[in-house]
Amino acid sequence: MSDITSAQLNWDDEGQPLSSIFGDVYFSKANGLAETRHVFLQHNQLAERWAALAESNHFTIAETGFGSGLNFLAAWELWLKTAPQSAQLHFVSVEKFPLNKADLTRALALWPELNLLAEELISAYPVFVGTGFHRLSFMGGRIKLTLIIDDAAQGFSKLLATTHPLYANSGIKVDAWFLDGFAPSKNPQMWSNELFACIRNLSSTGTTAATFSAAAIVKNGLKSAGFSIQKVAGFGRKREMVKALFADEPLALDPNDFTYRGSFSPYPVPWTIDKNNRRFTEKRALIIGGGLAACHTARALAERGWTVNILERHTALAQEGSGNPQGVLYAKLSPMNEAQAAFNLASLQYALNFYRPLWETVGNNCGVLQLAYKNSEAELHNQLHHKFAQANELVQFVSAEQASELAGISLTQSGLFFPQAGWIDPRKLCAYLIDHPNIQVTYDFEVTQLTNHQGLWQASSNKGDLKQAPVAIIASAKDTVNFDIANHLPIKVIRGQVTYLPANSTDASLKTVVCAEGYISPAQDGIFCTGATFNLKDPETALRTSDHQTNLDNLREHLPSLAINADTNHLEGRVAFRCSLPDYLPLVGALPKVDEMVEDFAPLRKNARAGITAGGSYWPGLYINTGHGARGLAYTPLCAELLAAQINQEPIPMPRELVNALNPARFVIRDLTRSKR
Repeated sequence: MSDITSAQLNWDDEGQPLSSIFGDVYFSKANGLAETRHVFLQHNQLAERWAALAESNHFTIAETGFGSGLNFLAAWELWLKTAPQSAQLHFVSVEKFPLNKADLTRALALWPELNLLAEELISAYPVFVGTGFHRLSFMGGRIKLTLIIDDAAQGFSKLLATTHPLYANSGIKVDAWFLDGFAPSKNPQMWSNELFACIRNLSSTGTTAATFSAAAIVKNGLKSAGFSIQKVAGFGRKREMVKALFADEPLALDPNDFTYRGSFSPYPVPWTIDKNNRRFTEKRALIIGGGLAACHTARALAERGWTVNILERHTALAQEGSGNPQGVLYAKLSPMNEAQAAFNLASLQYALNFYRPLWETVGNNCGVLQLAYKNSEAELHNQLHHKFAQANELVQFVSAEQASELAGISLTQSGLFFPQAGWIDPRKLCAYLIDHPNIQVTYDFEVTQLTNHQGLWQASSNKGDLKQAPVAIIASAKDTVNFDIANHLPIKVIRGQVTYLPANSTDASLKTVVCAEGYISPAQDGIFCTGATFNLKDPETALRTSDHQTNLDNLREHLPSLAINADTNHLEGRVAFRCSLPDYLPLVGALPKVDEMVEDFAPLRKNARAGITAGGSYWPGLYINTGHGARGLAYTPLCAELLAAQINQEPIPMPRELVNALNPARFVIRDLTRSKR
C-alpha cells in the first residue's frame, strides 16, 4: 500500500509518448503495434498455440511493463481470432509507473484499429492508490487482466505460492513471457536477479519468453532462470532480439536443508501450501447456499466452463442475509498498511467494476455518502486525505454544504462521497448471476450431511436426496458450522433488523445513499430502507418495535432534516443474520483437516517461526466462501473470483499475503501460536 508515482510523459512532434523519468520510448517510432506483433506474438508462437487449445482451457501471459497497454490489446485481438470461444486468456502485467487515464487514452488513440478494445480498457482502467493488484474482466470473463502496480520483481513475487524455497515452484505457471519495459541501459534496476528468480519459479516445461532486447543482462538472466535462448532478427532497424524456451527441471531440494532446530526459520511456515492440491479434469461443482457468496461463486466458475449446481434449502434465492430489498455497496477505507485495509480497497474497486454494466438491472448507482457523524469518523476522514486526495473517481472529500447538495437534504457533517457506488437489490443481483447455461439451482434442498466418497463430495438432503461432484463449496453463512467438517471455525452471528419507511413519512427527497450510524437509501417503490441494528448473539427472528425505534432514532440524530414522521408500531421490516469472523475478514479457500494441521504444526506452540517444512493438510475439493458480514455486496465479487482462480489453478487476483489472510486455516494456526490447541 506504499505510495506510487504515475508515469511522467513527454509527447514528441508525432504525438508519441516518451518517459521523462527513463528517457525512453514506450514503443517503436516506426510502428509500435507491428513491433508488438513481431516481438511478442510471433516469437511466443501464440497464434499456433492458441489455435490448438482445448475448450474451456486457459492460457497465461505475464508481462514486465504494462505501459500504454498496447501489448495487452494486441494479444486480446489475436486471442479473439485464434483461440476457442470457451477458452480464457489471463494477462498478468506489472507496472511500477502507471499511466493516468488521460495519458492512456491519448497513447492508445494512435492505434484506431484497436479502438473498440481500447475503449473497454479505458472504461475499466482503475484508480491507483498505492501498490496492489487490479483484476479487470472483459467479454464475460473471456479476457482477464491482472494489473499489478509494483516493482517487477516485487510484483511477481506476490504471485508465488510462498517465498519458502522448498515450495516456491509449486504455484501457478505462466505460459508465455512478454519481457518488455524500458531498455536495460535505461532501467537496469528492473532486470534484476530477483526478477529472473521469479520468472524461473513461475515457469514450467514449455514456457516461452520473448524480448526486444538482446543485452547481456537479459540473456544471462534468462539462462540463469533455466531458459535456452536464441537470437533472432529484431523489428525494423533493430538487428537482434531474443526468444527463449524453458526446458529446465525444477530444483530438487531436500527438506532437511530447511530445518532450523532451536532457532527461528528465516522462511515463512508453509501452512498455506496444500499438500492435497489436485487439478480437476471433471469441471463439476456443488455450492451449498443461495445468497450473494454462492451466486457470485457459481457465476465465476460457470464463466470458466464449470457446471454448477446450487443447493438452496428455500424455494427461492437470497432468503437469508442476502434478502434485504436494498443493500449498500460499501467498504471502509483505512489509512493503515494492513490486510483488512488492503482487502477493503481491492474489494471495493473490483466490485465497482463488476457492477458497472449492471446498475440498471440490479440497483441504482446514485452514489454513497459516508458522513463524519462522530469525532472518530471525522479524524479518520482527515487521515485518509493524504492517501486518497487524488482518487476523485473513487472517493471525494466533501464539505457539509457539498454533502447537502449531493444528498438533496440539509446535512451538518462533512463526509466521503463514492460517486460510482449506490444501492443494489441483492435478490435481483442473484437472479442475474445464476442466469447462465452452466448453472442449475436445486430448490428445497437442505443439506444435512456432506461426505467424501471415492473422490466425490456427496451432499445428502433432509428428504434423502443425494447430489455429488468432485468439488463442493460451502457458502451458507452462519449455518456453515452445522457441518462437522467446519464446526471449528470461529464464526460470529450478528442479528440485524432493517426498517421499511413509507416515502410519504417525510417531505424530503433523498438523492443518494447516506451512511452514518446506520444507512438510508433513496426510496424504491415508495419505500425507504433504513437500518440496520447490530446485535451479537441474538437469535430472535421476529421483528421488534424497539429495533425500529433504534433505526429511527439514528436517523433523527444524524439526519434531522429528513423529519421522519412514522409510528414504529405500524412499520414493516426484515430480520437477517450477518456472519463474520474475529478479524473481520471472510473465509475463502480450501477447508483444512484440523487434526492433521494441529499435528504437523504443533511446534508453533513454542516457536511461531519454527523450522517446519511440511505443507498444510486440506480436504481435496472442499472449499468455503463465507464471513462477509455487512459488506457482502463489496466483498463477494472478488472473493468469488479468488476462489474460482484457486479451484481452476489460475493466477490469483490479489497479492499472496492477502490470499493467506483469507485462508480458512488461519485460525488453526493462530490458535497453535497462542497455545490454544
